[in-house]
Amino acid sequence: MFRIYSYILFIFLLGQVGIAQDFNKEKLDQYFKLLEENDKFMGSLALAKHGKLIYSKNIGFADIEKGIKINDNSRFSIASISKTFTASLVLKAVEQNKIKLDQKLADFYPDITNAEKINIEQMLRHQSGIHNITDDPVYGLYFTQATSQTEMLKVIKTAGSDFEPGNQTAYSNSNYILLSFILEKIYKKEFAEILKEQITEPLKLTKTYFNLKTGENSNEVNSYMKLIDWQISPKTSPSVSLGAGGIVSTPEDLIKFAYALFNGKLLEEKNLKLMMEIKDGYGLGLFSVPFYDKVGYGHTGGIDGFRSMLFHFEDGNYTYALTSNGSDFDINEINIAVMSAVYNKEFELPDFSTYAVDSSILESYVGNYSSEMLPLKIKVFTKDGNLMAQATGQSAFPLEAFEKDKFRFIQAGIELEFETSKNEVTLKQGGAAYLFKKD
Repeated sequence: MFRIYSYILFIFLLGQVGIAQDFNKEKLDQYFKLLEENDKFMGSLALAKHGKLIYSKNIGFADIEKGIKINDNSRFSIASISKTFTASLVLKAVEQNKIKLDQKLADFYPDITNAEKINIEQMLRHQSGIHNITDDPVYGLYFTQATSQTEMLKVIKTAGSDFEPGNQTAYSNSNYILLSFILEKIYKKEFAEILKEQITEPLKLTKTYFNLKTGENSNEVNSYMKLIDWQISPKTSPSVSLGAGGIVSTPEDLIKFAYALFNGKLLEEKNLKLMMEIKDGYGLGLFSVPFYDKVGYGHTGGIDGFRSMLFHFEDGNYTYALTSNGSDFDINEINIAVMSAVYNKEFELPDFSTYAVDSSILESYVGNYSSEMLPLKIKVFTKDGNLMAQATGQSAFPLEAFEKDKFRFIQAGIELEFETSKNEVTLKQGGAAYLFKKD
């Protein structure tokens, strides 16, 4: 089962930083060399100023099994960055008088719960209350299968509503799946053709597309998850993810798209401002992210083993895009490093030194742990001589020792610090710490 994840850069506002006079390319090259040498990241990234590339990097394999390396033509699923494209298409349709933001969902799909109360803007802002179907366990039974529009509509209808429209905000892929179908209705064309006519052809995005048949383009990369070794991930059918997460692209094309969008070359100014108007964390297919005193706008995504980032910072007119098909590292740390290089801020090179732990000692950490601070349990166990952990309802992940009694899962920024004499472990993530006791 996969979920379309949304990742946000969490960076505290610590003070003023100036725009770099000299982009720190050398240190960034060192940074990515360490990631590559330690097999921590596979993917591509690009950085532009005023729409012109100033840095790019390709690391790892498009197909590990065939030994095909990633290059400038490698295409990645961009996951939920697709929503920015879909929101742009909806606003293009508004400009063409094909739809209105206050128009009701009932005009298109009256059988959806609360359709008569839900308008298009609420769907774009995740304020519709429509349940997020990717949160449900049953999702894992069909996400790789070609699924018809009728079947998808039935799934969304059956899932129902989580709250009254407009009363709350909750991220839901279902909103953008429905918006994809609505676009097809109003244009009387398939989503792929609408995307091509309205965005990719006018902007000359030759490596960006939506295709219901995955893998037909030889430049499309596989995605991978790393437990002990890289393992190929099941592939989500675009007929399921649609405009919520099914578009394929490259960092360079994403930069072209974002530069055009944020510099008024795609939408009218009033509609761009509406997209960037953040309410309860969301704009229309966008959210904002702070970097010290700077603010970027864009989106992130995760689907199967793919992770993606796209942000535009008006201060300096910088645009940054990352697409990954496999990561054993906290991608947020990569984002911080890149933007630190841009804005002349110090950043640390990653340290992948490990701490050897005898297998007999690993057994002392094994057990089931629970916490009064979080409503989940953590199972710690060994597998093939490695320490593993698994939280309630989540996949197991490997733990890497870096000091005595201290382990980490870099990909998610998790640290576990054991105190075996007290049968305790402290979980640290995102600056927070949670105490767990062995059952």
